Amino acid sequence: MHTFDDLVARILARAEEPGTAVIGIAGGPGAGKSTLTDALLTATRARLGRRAVGHVPMDGFHLADVELRRLGRLDRKGAPETFDVAGYAALLRRIRAGTELVYAPGFERDLEQPVAGAIPVFPETAVLLTEGNYLLLDQPGWCSVAAEIDETWYCRTQDNVRLARLVDRHIAFGKSADAARHWVDEVDEPNARLVAATAVRADLVVSVDAVMSHGV
Repeated sequence: MHTFDDLVARILARAEEPGTAVIGIAGGPGAGKSTLTDALLTATRARLGRRAVGHVPMDGFHLADVELRRLGRLDRKGAPETFDVAGYAALLRRIRAGTELVYAPGFERDLEQPVAGAIPVFPETAVLLTEGNYLLLDQPGWCSVAAEIDETWYCRTQDNVRLARLVDRHIAFGKSADAARHWVDEVDEPNARLVAATAVRADLVVSVDAVMSHGV
């Protein structure tokens, strides 16, 4: 089993390589991707400096609700077809070029909307962490994202923990308990099953609960 220190060491090793390396952190909804990413950023930036390790979340490439409504996809927000996947791939390509300051979009969970120009990624960035559900998805568009990632780690956690975390998250951001459970059953879980099938393409499978409980 990989430890938190193992993961930090892999990032530090990538930082020694020329150019900007991109590490993808994939996994289903509620798998703990953001929690792991935040801990890795804290640990590696303490060693290398803040600008040396960047972070771009896939969530910043959510299509806005107004566009999802126009497309008739608002009721399945979070599915692969509800992201600007071409924009995501293009931004990763710009970052890898390492020739300019690149502004990436963030995601405001209180609003459940992307926020343009929220995240600066500097040309001297040695390693970029990017996390999201569909980094290993073998579909047009998502394959272009995968082509810009040097290695991808798949986050795995116990289903009962992941499901409880998802329901709690939806409640925290305004859904009723019944609406939260319905959304998890009808939207999050179909997406989770799709993502789980991609784990075989990962370079590394990480047990997030074990890593976070023993390594940080």
